[in-house]
Amino acid sequence: MASFDEELVFGTKPKARAAHEIGQNLDDLSAPELAERIALLRAEIERLERAIAAREATRAAASAAFKP
Repeated sequence: MASFDEELVFGTKPKARAAHEIGQNLDDLSAPELAERIALLRAEIERLERAIAAREATRAAASAAFKP
């Protein structure tokens, strides 16, 4: 059986919709849905803070290595 390219046959997969967009209208969301969004955003903030800490650690290590 010949292999085939799924994108060629079925088209490209649709991009996953963002869980939350900044400034999005919140009128249609229930309280549990809003709480879920808050949890997702808190997790994303923590991920971003870890990325900042990693970059600061890399910069500090580089500064220490090249310090005269």
